[in-house]
Amino acid sequence: MKLHTLKPAEGSVKTNKRLGRGQGSGGSTAGRGHKGAQSRSGYHKKFGFEGGQMPLQRRIPKFGFKNNEKVYFKAINLDALEDLAKKTNASALTVQLMIDNGIVGKKDSVKILGRGELKAKVNVEAHAFSASATKAIENVGGTATTVK
Repeated sequence: MKLHTLKPAEGSVKTNKRLGRGQGSGGSTAGRGHKGAQSRSGYHKKFGFEGGQMPLQRRIPKFGFKNNEKVYFKAINLDALEDLAKKTNASALTVQLMIDNGIVGKKDSVKILGRGELKAKVNVEAHAFSASATKAIENVGGTATTVK
């Protein structure tokens, strides 16, 4: 076998019919049928169009409410802070340190929650704290600082 002798399998490659290119290429309508929007140039079916039937997105009722003022927090528990403190040996756990270690994203607002146990004496910075988390951080001699 040589590279210049390679060919596709018999019948696997077909040339497309060139429609609308003069006589003998699909007749007068070029495979588009007679009249109607689909036969016209520039035709584009709307997304979700169901042939005139009421589309699914209009049949289903609207519901719910989205509050644009609500602040969504990324929850971090004390056990995760303990692991981070051991890993980095840092005395201050800032939001930037959490971002660098992949615990939170760049645009996340961080809230510290009280699950787990914190043994390291660290100063923690976050956007919000639960009451139990603040108490636990201060019990081991650290500080809980709220940042904007």
